[in-house]
Amino acid sequence: MPTSNDNTRPTKTVTPHLVCSNATAAIDFYQRAFNAQERFRLPGPDGRSIMHACIQIGDSPVFLVDENPQWGSLSPTSLKGTPVTIHLQVDNVDELYAQAIAAGGTAKMSPADMFWGDRYGVLIDPFGHQWSIATNQHQYTSEQIVENMNKMFSGGTCKN
Repeated sequence: MPTSNDNTRPTKTVTPHLVCSNATAAIDFYQRAFNAQERFRLPGPDGRSIMHACIQIGDSPVFLVDENPQWGSLSPTSLKGTPVTIHLQVDNVDELYAQAIAAGGTAKMSPADMFWGDRYGVLIDPFGHQWSIATNQHQYTSEQIVENMNKMFSGGTCKN
């Protein structure tokens, strides 16, 4: 039985669908780390796993499912990592980053000012998913970003 009748259809063009080693624990982590709101949960036939869930972080839906090797659905934990980064644009990167670390995330790159105008940090959640978190501080033109990057990399040149 679903735990909610909330509409779980995505309202954005792209919606991440995360495979987790423990989707129930992942939902709890995302609530504590990113202030996620649970919208829907469909338990699997065994009553323990999750076949489909939807949370909302800010204005964006995120789908979750428990991994199921029989269906070829593996989590980053089983795959020993992920090539994907999920990006959050927030009002206060330092505050949310600290909140996510306190909730059990692992720091990969502490928030710092970046040449493209964001204050930006990266963490790994307890389920192997990588999250970047940013707050925009400056609106730079493409030319300014290239100039800032070249300064950062000791005078090398980058063509845009």
